[in-house]
Amino acid sequence: MELDSLVLRLRAGMQAEAADLGARLCQYSARWIYPCYALAFVPLFALALASVEIASWLPLLLLWWGKPWLDRTLLFVLSRAVFGVPTRPRDLWAAQRQVWWQQLLHSWTLRRLSPSRAFTQPVYQLEQLRGAARTRRLRQLRAGHLSAGRLLTGAYSLAENSLFVALIALVLWFTPAGYASTQILNWLFMDASASAVVVLTVIYGLVVYFLEPFYVAAGFSMYLGRRVELEAWDIEQELRRAFAR
Repeated sequence: MELDSLVLRLRAGMQAEAADLGARLCQYSARWIYPCYALAFVPLFALALASVEIASWLPLLLLWWGKPWLDRTLLFVLSRAVFGVPTRPRDLWAAQRQVWWQQLLHSWTLRRLSPSRAFTQPVYQLEQLRGAARTRRLRQLRAGHLSAGRLLTGAYSLAENSLFVALIALVLWFTPAGYASTQILNWLFMDASASAVVVLTVIYGLVVYFLEPFYVAAGFSMYLGRRVELEAWDIEQELRRAFAR
């Protein structure tokens, strides 16, 4: 790994600090992340909306269940952004086989059940390890830090639910005169009509589209922080800077 090219100044520290650094990385690379993210998100979102004709509970479930697959696009962009390399939609399209179709079954099954998937996803996607080697790497990465990955997922789940409720409240605030809030809430959550499900899916889709990049970036930064601890990247980085002068 070319540590000279890293746009982050790495140092060993608390995982909470690393998660905050990930949010900054997401802000730095937002101009690349969201256009590329749209290439994967829009088809899944359209499929979710179309599934309302099958079952009223299916659209929200599809969006929620498809997050690990969407995360692969985000991690691809972030893994390049951390070296200052821009990613355009055409770059993602050229790498679609690696990003979208590798580990497809795993992304839609076991990864969805992982409570610390953002923290461990770089091992699966970037290190390309298999079998016993991957198991050893995951065990090494998680040692003493498993709870941090789970707390990250819990924190962003809480943030996601809060944003979802906030947007529903925004809908209620803009309710036309003559409609009671209870009527709108009953329509959204009790009637289970197709139009109500579409509205809820659009609201949830906006939350996922906005927030998921921050979650993946935080987990990726925590992974880099763990690599710093294991391999003393921060010392090597400082030495390279010192001798480059």
